[in-house]
Amino acid sequence: MSSQRIGWAFFLNLCFTVIEFIGGILTNSTAIIADAVHDLGDSMSIGMAWVLHKLGQKHPNATFTYGYQRLSLVGALINAVILMGGSIWVLSTAIPRLWDPVMPHAEGMFGLAILGVVVNGFAAYKLSSGKTLNERVLNWHLLEDVLGWVAVLIVSIVLMFIELPILDPLLSIAFTLFILLNVVRALKDTLKLFVQAAPDQSMAKQIKQQLQQLNEVADVHHLHLWSLDGESHVCTVHLVLNAEYDVAQQRQLKAQIAELLAPHALAHTTVEFEFPAELCRDH
Repeated sequence: MSSQRIGWAFFLNLCFTVIEFIGGILTNSTAIIADAVHDLGDSMSIGMAWVLHKLGQKHPNATFTYGYQRLSLVGALINAVILMGGSIWVLSTAIPRLWDPVMPHAEGMFGLAILGVVVNGFAAYKLSSGKTLNERVLNWHLLEDVLGWVAVLIVSIVLMFIELPILDPLLSIAFTLFILLNVVRALKDTLKLFVQAAPDQSMAKQIKQQLQQLNEVADVHHLHLWSLDGESHVCTVHLVLNAEYDVAQQRQLKAQIAELLAPHALAHTTVEFEFPAELCRDH
């Protein structure tokens, strides 16, 4: 489903980028042409993310024992950097226009803005249900485009009645700063996962507390929680048992642990039992 959502976003964005270039030339709107260039970069980054995401679905092998899911994080990182660069470029283009605004063809802008909101809004909606960091970053790509076209729509309506071309760069600066702030947050989350930080500190604490409450468990240590792609989490833990339990009792304890961890939807779990007075080999 993630691959299908990203594929939809890629084809919609690419097709609309072509329409933008043609519309920008016909309306003599430098703002629309600039947005078309920005969307071209978006299309390239979304296409790259799509390829990386499909590669991330390959089965594990001797080299990549966890599979290729972390490639999705690579896509999220690259896209965040591209989007930050694109936002900075938009700001560098929009700020000088505050002193030298250009009057475009308002009616043509209005028609393209309606189409832009519909196409990019639909693509953003397709990605909104995604949970991976890759999809979240791509969704900000598309939300930036939606907000940009909303700005163009508002400006075009105003320009039909009042000659105030300065509104175009003002709105562009406002929504670009908003998107840039959220992308920086997504980039921070991505970098945390790259260095194997816990995706959810409260989850790690909750898992430890639940394991400690088991009657057979005397101590919990070496609990590690990290994520492959922001969605598929991995957990390893050592449990010190309070008695020498036989095989049947250990099997029953494993079933309890599996039931306890099920709500957390962990992709991979490794639980090691240690008997009383046994030395932890990772100590």
